[in-house]
Amino acid sequence: MKVAIIGGGASGFFTAINIKIENPSIEVVLFEKTQKLLSKVKVSGGGRCNVTNAERSFSEFTKSYPRGDKFFKKIYNFFKNEDIIAWFEDKGVQLKAEDDGRIFPVSDSSQTIIDCFLDLCDKYQIHIERGLACTEIKKVNDSLDLSFSNGHQEEFDRVVVCIGGGSSLPHYELIKNLKHHVHEPIPSLFTFNLVDKELTQLMGVAVKNALVRVNQTQNENVGDLLITHWGLSGPAVIKLSAFAAQKLHDIDYVYDVRVNWVNIKNDQLVKDHMTQFKKDNHLKFVVKNPLFDLPSRLWEHFCIKLEIPETLKWAETPAKTINRMAELLTNSTFKAKGKTTFKEEFVTCGGVDLNELEPESLESKLVPGVYFAGEVVNIDGVTGGFNFQNAWTTAFMVATSIAND
Repeated sequence: MKVAIIGGGASGFFTAINIKIENPSIEVVLFEKTQKLLSKVKVSGGGRCNVTNAERSFSEFTKSYPRGDKFFKKIYNFFKNEDIIAWFEDKGVQLKAEDDGRIFPVSDSSQTIIDCFLDLCDKYQIHIERGLACTEIKKVNDSLDLSFSNGHQEEFDRVVVCIGGGSSLPHYELIKNLKHHVHEPIPSLFTFNLVDKELTQLMGVAVKNALVRVNQTQNENVGDLLITHWGLSGPAVIKLSAFAAQKLHDIDYVYDVRVNWVNIKNDQLVKDHMTQFKKDNHLKFVVKNPLFDLPSRLWEHFCIKLEIPETLKWAETPAKTINRMAELLTNSTFKAKGKTTFKEEFVTCGGVDLNELEPESLESKLVPGVYFAGEVVNIDGVTGGFNFQNAWTTAFMVATSIAND
């Protein structure tokens, strides 16, 4: 059997390697249209490669997929996070889990993962063609004829499409020519750009456990929040952007962001806490004593907005000021317009319609012998290793299906 892998990213390499591990007699050729291999692996996790996430709960892990979650629930246990950890460690790559659940190579270098893949390609004699784009896949009797950008044509028994996500529909022309339906690709995992730049003067300030909500979509999320020079970022925002991605796209990224800095929805509890603090610390200065473990710069910013002088003591603070502070802490609203890509972690939602794929193998229902793996299908996850886990799981399923065919 002769198999073509289209795409030199994480899912492409993982599919190719596991086909050969399962069935060394199969000839595997990997095609990458650029000269760069594993480019997203290279930049992932700030150059460290966030391989997967340590979350052990099946339900919690699969909640991290805004789109394709129902499909992913069906396939996750076929090759889960524990399996990819064991897979890498079996190949000599030691991994570590950080406090937030992200898993990286102990070396803290994505090159470790890249070298592992390239060494295995050499070991299993997987032929790699760089700078060669596949322009057409055509079913001819029992074989698949591939055409390439240099005019070359070649016949294969199976083809695996691992071209990743693209920012526009032309990226998916190869697939659309197979009559597959492709959901429009739109950005996921981005930060919020604020119209009013007053808050951005506090760039670098981070708040733990804030509640962030997009009013127009009613999506909300709790997590660490970071103020940047363009607006709001951090895990709370990045995860929220993924779940609100389609709705934000539909309203052309003009929206209102509401921040509850203390994640207490009942503002009366906030007022009661400040009133009690006033009784217990009546001689302390308001400006110099932040409450709710808020950063001092943020607390001072709120005090300036409320025109609280530096000399005001808690004993002298009127109930009206406490009420206004409670409103700021629980219901700060900012107008936002646009988005900014989160570092190099560009992820798109969209891709091949999952209803057109066999759930046991990810083989096309429309063109037998053609398979799909990775971000090219309509599954995307939040940041934290979940998108790579989708790549590993789908690629392993494809590889196992082909190797045992």
